[in-house]
Amino acid sequence: MIFTIFKKELIDTLRDRRTLMMMLVIPVLVFPIIMNLFVTISASFQKEAASKTLNIGVLGTKDNPIVKDLIAAPEALGKKKVVFYTDTALLRKDIEKDSVQLGLFVHDDAAKLLETFKPIAINWLFDGTDLGMQERAELYMGYLEDKYQNARYQALNINPVEVKPFFTVYSNVASDQKMIGQLAGGFLPYIFIAFGFIGCMYPAIDLFTGEKERGTIETLLTTPVARWQILFGKMMVVVLSGLTAATCALLGLYFSIEFMNVVENAEIMAIVKGILSVKFILTLFLLLFPLTIFFVGVMIPIAVYAKTFKEAQSIITPLNIVVVLPAMVGFFPGIELNAITACIPVVNVVLSSKELIAGTLEWGYLALSFGVMLSLAMLSVFVSYKQYGKESNVVAS
Repeated sequence: MIFTIFKKELIDTLRDRRTLMMMLVIPVLVFPIIMNLFVTISASFQKEAASKTLNIGVLGTKDNPIVKDLIAAPEALGKKKVVFYTDTALLRKDIEKDSVQLGLFVHDDAAKLLETFKPIAINWLFDGTDLGMQERAELYMGYLEDKYQNARYQALNINPVEVKPFFTVYSNVASDQKMIGQLAGGFLPYIFIAFGFIGCMYPAIDLFTGEKERGTIETLLTTPVARWQILFGKMMVVVLSGLTAATCALLGLYFSIEFMNVVENAEIMAIVKGILSVKFILTLFLLLFPLTIFFVGVMIPIAVYAKTFKEAQSIITPLNIVVVLPAMVGFFPGIELNAITACIPVVNVVLSSKELIAGTLEWGYLALSFGVMLSLAMLSVFVSYKQYGKESNVVAS
């Protein structure tokens, strides 16, 4: 009987275009659209930054040797145009207006300081909100430092190797998979949880509040079927909708990686494809299944209590922020899956997924996370059962 109700409600749900859009179309399209925009915009910014001609405002004289060498710097460091200033306030104002991107102040006694092998004070001015300007300043400064440092070594007849006490090598022992897990592991679970919640929302409202508003719930209740069977049949449809939305989001991710070539590095691409294995998908759904039931158990009492579709939507929609907000924990560095975080709802799913992507998941913490979410799912189902059993909630007044 539960399956009969499930089949009947599923057919009705699939006839709703709005539900199909939220459950199938949008999750599949969101990853390709986001990644395509990200790659296109990033490439555009990189191309613009590389080809952009910088206006460099110089506070100093034209015969200053530092200024001369800056003007003569190779074009490989970036295209530039040098403009001379005599007023510091005017230079700062032009940098704020972006008519000048970098400012350089060099003391007039730079030539004398070079002859006596003394350090020269050089001050770069830039707008920190203009991305890439500090890097360009450091690029020019590195060129000048190398040039004059080598000149001093030759003048003093010094071998640069003899005055360099260390040869430092920094080696990252983390695997590429672990690095990808740390970078993208917080983003992917966030998307799956968000779409899982949205995929549950519209069917839950339609199957409970919508049926009450349409006046068809009374007809259903006159059939020789226990009320808990009706509840479970409807709940199965809502759970399936949420899991389908999460699955479609995963498919959208796969299609965007497989066909859009968003990752140019072949080794990283192979690692990403290896992460999206059958084991990964099954483990991910092991976590998403009780989480989706928990979402449904939270929504159904509200949908049962609400009198109209609009009222239910106005209450459940803000819950999306409350439920998804803990998922942002995955973006914070230093927060790892342990015995404490494994007991925090939603957070445990995000951190478990993050560790799963990185290949560092401890199965004990996974079992604890699954147990916590399963307990909450059972509790939410019980609350839904109690609310659906109240005549005043189910039948429209």
